[in-house]
Amino acid sequence: MSQVGLPVHGLLVLAGPPGTGKTTLAHGLADQAARLLEGPPLMFVDIDPHSFPSQLLGESQRTVARLFERTLPDLAKRGRPMVVLLDEVEALAVSRNGASLETNPVDVHRATDAVLAGVDRVAWQCPNVTFVATTNRRLGVDAAFLSRADVVEEIGYPGADAILAILRDTLAEIAPDALADEAGLRDLADACAAADVDARQVRKLVLRAVCSRRDLALAPERLTVADVATAFTQGRPPVEARQGA
Repeated sequence: MSQVGLPVHGLLVLAGPPGTGKTTLAHGLADQAARLLEGPPLMFVDIDPHSFPSQLLGESQRTVARLFERTLPDLAKRGRPMVVLLDEVEALAVSRNGASLETNPVDVHRATDAVLAGVDRVAWQCPNVTFVATTNRRLGVDAAFLSRADVVEEIGYPGADAILAILRDTLAEIAPDALADEAGLRDLADACAAADVDARQVRKLVLRAVCSRRDLALAPERLTVADVATAFTQGRPPVEARQGA
């Protein structure tokens, strides 16, 4: 299809606070796509933006340009569908409006320009490539990059139902007998949702509960929902501290 008529870039942006499962969703997208596809297996490419050098003027630009002009097209030429993860993309497509004069803005502008040109190039030459970008700071991502996204999905903190599912999944592996306390699980999920606990910390609540007592550390299958609720209560800062923050 003509990109003029339908400007598909094959770019999905997942934005939201840390711990909400953006990177996990990106991996899950690739996994589900691989299950649906018939033919050659899907290729998953994980790009680490923090590995790009920036000590020398223009070096970031050259490295980014090489990635989009040579590395990714060479992989795409194999004919396999590709999902490319650009994790923490704010470190790669830095907002040029917010670039600090103290952090070499010329190189920042050049690197961001290289990303924009590269995404356009890959979209035009490699229709079998889909980019999934994640960001904890949407305002830190260049507006021109976001405008190229086919979808920008905001991923917020999990609600009570999602937290309940996470708790069930975690306890099923560690202490399946605890699942019998349905009322306790629901109350704990509601409390976590009210406190805006992120998905990662929900699982860590169970870990903290296991580590809270020696008997549970030696026999985690004895863990109860009450133990996890205690870990949640003890781990919350005082109301005054939360309001001050």
